[in-house]
Amino acid sequence: MLEKEVIIDGRDHLLGRLASVVAKELLAGQKVVIVRCDEMVVSGSLVRNRVKYAQFRKKRMNTNPSRGPFHFKSPGRMVWRTIRGMLPHKTARGAEALSRLSTFEGIPHPYDKKKRQVVPAALRVLRLKPGRDYTVMGELAHSVGWKHRDLLKTLEEKRKVKAAAFYQKKKARAELKAKAEAAVAGQVAKQNEVLANAGY
Repeated sequence: MLEKEVIIDGRDHLLGRLASVVAKELLAGQKVVIVRCDEMVVSGSLVRNRVKYAQFRKKRMNTNPSRGPFHFKSPGRMVWRTIRGMLPHKTARGAEALSRLSTFEGIPHPYDKKKRQVVPAALRVLRLKPGRDYTVMGELAHSVGWKHRDLLKTLEEKRKVKAAAFYQKKKARAELKAKAEAAVAGQVAKQNEVLANAGY
């Protein structure tokens, strides 16, 4: 069953593995939003990935490079382009699927207030052998000319302060609720039994 939209927290996910899972979901009709693309990772050291990206940047139209291929420098667009390569984006069906995808660096509003998910099949800690080198997309993007790393860092710090305050409030509310439930447990035991029998 399709959900309205799935929000994936890209932090510490392997790029190719996450992209393949997302591509399948998009083709099935699911809307997908990927946040924190700057914290996604690629296997291999930064030096190796910089060399690979330099080779990729050399691929251009000989007579008029402004016609493409276009080499994106922001992590969000790098992820978007990787997923585009896994979709038949030149057909109507593929173009529709690609339009269901959104990628962001950091966690912008309104996604900072929504439930985020991970994809276990693409997590670095489960998929990459311990001790292997890996490159964070934000670092790679910064090394090839992405200019917003510092701005994103300040915005994320602000967001984390707000999120921590919200979490403390939520925890306090949960504690109060648990206390209230414990206080009236004796009085509502019969009702709870009836509800339990009815499957609630």
